[in-house]
Amino acid sequence: MTRRKGLDTLIIIGAATGFGILFWIADSYFEYLFFHQNLSFLLLEGPETFLESLVLKVPPHSLFVRCSFLFAALLGGILVAIFFHTKVRSDEALRISEERYRSIFATAKDAIVICSQETGAIIDVNRSATELYGWSRDEMRKMQYRQLLEGNEAAAATCGDSGSEVPLQFHRKKNGETFPTELSVSTSLLNDQHIRTVVIRDLSERSRAEQVKQQLEAQLHQAQKMEALGTLAGGVAHDLNNILSALVSYPDLLLLDLPDDSPLKKPLMTIRKSGQKAADIVQDLLTLARRGVTITQTVNLNTVISEYLQSLEFKNIQAAYPKIVFDLQLQDDLLPLVGSPVHLSKTVMNLVLNAMEAIAGPGKISISTGNIHLDAPIVGFEPVREGDYVRLRIADTGVGIPAADLPRIFEPFYSKKVMGKSGTGLGMAVIWGTVKDHNGSIDLESVPGRGTRFDLYFPVSRGTPDRREEDDGAAAYMGSETILVVDDMEDQRDIIEHMLTRQGYRVTTADSGEAALEHLKRQPADLLILDMIMDPGIDGLRTFQLARQINPRQKAIISSGFSETDRVREALRLGAGAYIKKPYVLKELARAVRQELDKT
Repeated sequence: MTRRKGLDTLIIIGAATGFGILFWIADSYFEYLFFHQNLSFLLLEGPETFLESLVLKVPPHSLFVRCSFLFAALLGGILVAIFFHTKVRSDEALRISEERYRSIFATAKDAIVICSQETGAIIDVNRSATELYGWSRDEMRKMQYRQLLEGNEAAAATCGDSGSEVPLQFHRKKNGETFPTELSVSTSLLNDQHIRTVVIRDLSERSRAEQVKQQLEAQLHQAQKMEALGTLAGGVAHDLNNILSALVSYPDLLLLDLPDDSPLKKPLMTIRKSGQKAADIVQDLLTLARRGVTITQTVNLNTVISEYLQSLEFKNIQAAYPKIVFDLQLQDDLLPLVGSPVHLSKTVMNLVLNAMEAIAGPGKISISTGNIHLDAPIVGFEPVREGDYVRLRIADTGVGIPAADLPRIFEPFYSKKVMGKSGTGLGMAVIWGTVKDHNGSIDLESVPGRGTRFDLYFPVSRGTPDRREEDDGAAAYMGSETILVVDDMEDQRDIIEHMLTRQGYRVTTADSGEAALEHLKRQPADLLILDMIMDPGIDGLRTFQLARQINPRQKAIISSGFSETDRVREALRLGAGAYIKKPYVLKELARAVRQELDKT
């Protein structure tokens, strides 16, 4: 920069000096030529005389005038040089500025549209604008700015709006697609014409990201709410299971001792059935708490669906809706999944029952299964990640679900039905809990007046479906071994003692883990039945660990009125056998005991 300034100074001085010398020579020449000599004198005397007169014979009275003219010439030369030099520098700066503007205009990632403020005619656009809108540059330069806007916004538009920041606008592309934009508008003067430069930013990605964020926040809020309700339900379920044990277990024992024609048989069966229904509701609460899936078998979903549709329960429900037809499409080579057949069957039952109740009069329910591979996530009711799934789809032609109700349909007791007329209000919540327990996802679509479609996605398993055991009744599981029952509640100890004694076993009870360990030191037992939660004192897991120190081959099964927990799973990992839930059912208890005792 310093070198350039020095060069500029030399140019100015050189131009001024040269201008002054030329002026001096011209002045001397013309004065000599016209005032002191004539042309013949110049020719006769020769060049020497001419040069001598040019320099030496200058009249003294004109010296001041000549010096003044010389100074004026020097000053004029400086001003002329400065003028032309400044113009050159200004033109160079303008050229650089224009090149910089053209570069920014051409390479900007945002679309830029230059248009007339008065008419709205588009004067020029950059490359990003042509890529965003889909028109070529020549096509856009023949258009009006309003043609880029969508709907009502185009009616009053000329070329942007006043001000530097413009509210959200929707623009349209050549293919008709609309998208949200953010504008920045500036006004300037070009060739006596007021123009506006509109910088247009496509907000489609930001809008999608905001929608995903809102959806995730809503899902998080829903999950937190369901978790809180589940925790409450789980605590209530634990106490209810202990209370229901007498209603479910004692009728089993009494019915075994009654003759077929006893008048007490029907009331006892009614008591047992009512107790079992209450126990089913408790199980729903546990499923809602996401602590209810305790069986993880390799299951074929087609088998679960077929068995439910052939059950007496389904036949009774179907009889109440004779005008509904079923369309069954089960994929033949359906891959298996890992889960609980009982909970999956209950999920199918709840979806089918809801579909039936949504249809008033004639209608259709479609049930289909399929192997689904997702290359990309599905963003529907909730995200479904890419991967391999078994999909259960149940669709109906019912009344549909209003859009305002969709976010809440999986909440416990949220229903548009008359409470007490159909179900417990936990059906959809149980579906949600079961799907989550199976690491699955739910998608749904509903149109009021046209129907609803539920899609349940379960991760596939490459294993072989487990063989279903035949139900031979409690009589098939008799025995005579010694069993130690450990439970901190006396009524629970009495119930299980009566049941196992009825099966032929020799039963001893203990009211704590510490008492059980003292008993084992004095007298061994073939099998321990351990309540997992005992307060105060050590729980079932710790009792089992210490019992294994007394007898490393000690057999045990775990029971609880709550549900499977990490400590239950740890006990099973250490070698405990089956896990059974309260209230006890004689057949299930007898089978679990016999299977554990028969292990080698």
